[in-house]
Order: sequence, then C-alpha cells, then structure tokens
Amino acid sequence: LSSVSQMPVAEGKSVQQTVELLTRKLEMLGAEKQGTFCVDCETYHTAASTLGSQGQTGKLMYVMHNSEYPLSCFALFENGPCLIADTNFDVLMVKLKGFFQSAKASKIETRGTRYQYCDFLVKVGTVTMGPSARGISVEVEYGPCVVASDCWSLLLEFLQSFLGSHTPGAPAVFGNRHDAVYGPADTMVQYMELFNKIRKQQQVPVAGIR
Repeated sequence: LSSVSQMPVAEGKSVQQTVELLTRKLEMLGAEKQGTFCVDCETYHTAASTLGSQGQTGKLMYVMHNSEYPLSCFALFENGPCLIADTNFDVLMVKLKGFFQSAKASKIETRGTRYQYCDFLVKVGTVTMGPSARGISVEVEYGPCVVASDCWSLLLEFLQSFLGSHTPGAPAVFGNRHDAVYGPADTMVQYMELFNKIRKQQQVPVAGIR
C-alpha cells in the first residue's frame, strides 16, 4: 500500500537542497539506503486521423515504467482504465502511431534514492522534464498490508513523522475502495496524477527552483 505525494520546495532552497533536507531527516530516523528508483511517463494523444469530423476530443494516454516492476509497462488513461503489459508494449506503441502519437517533449520522470525503515519503503525523487528539475515526489509504501482501511492510519502516522505540515491526505485511488486489494496500478495512477499536477504548475513561473 503506497502514498505518492508532492513535497513543496522549502523556502529559499532549491529542489536539490530540499531533497537533501528530506533524506537527512529520514537517515536521522534510522532509515537505510536501499538503492535507487525511477518512474517515467510519456504522453500519447489520439491521432487526429482517427477522430473523424464530429468535433470529438482526443484522449490522452500515459505510458509509464517503474523500476520496482522492471518487466512491466503501464498504460493509463485519465479516469481509468490502467493496462499492465510487458515491456514489449513500447515496441507496440511505435506500430500504433496511426492511432496514438507521442506528444512532443512530454517525457517526465522522477528518480532518487530508496530508503528502508522497518516495514516502510520510502522513495524521495527529483521530478524532471527535459534538463530541469520541476519538483519533488515522495512515495511511502507499507509492505505488510494491501487493504487501505486496515493500515492508512498507520501509514499517515509515519508520513507525519517526517513530512510534518506537508503530510498528504488519503490518495484519491483509495476512494470508495477502502476494502479492495491495493495493487501496482494504484501506485502508477498516483504518479500519473502527481506528474500532471507538476506539468500544470509549470505553466506559471515558480520561484525558488534553479
């Protein structure tokens, strides 16, 4: 069960300095480094030739990868569904270019360090688009449980211990599915929402990022 959220850049600090503050706090709690992680996302839009002349609007599809699931590729539409395929799906997208076209300069990714703290896995990443850092992602996973209603309060307590006033609310994917089994697709939906939020923020200049 995971929570993915955005951490605002600390006042007067850069993205990198804020990431260092967070990771230092984790290390002081006793968390240990466990390698690195990366989540990436490329946007595809429906090809104009498939829309007809009815004034239909194209759908956006997000093709994503997560280093936690190295043999999988995730294809998500906003508001669902989410398809989990094997990594050859990327090759298939090239063959489908008559239907879906890659949006120019749309690639966004987050990468950083994984930390293990008791049963929690914490990933603090720098979100980049092209050469520039655009924000900070924080994913906290509680390994022993896959049902939101059983352990969200425990996860929340841990989040508060190092995110303080920036602790997120319950992820929207929990929604009405509090008793449903949580899976990798739910994590990817959260990353998709985070990336889209950061993309929208970039349409207004952000102070303190350099």
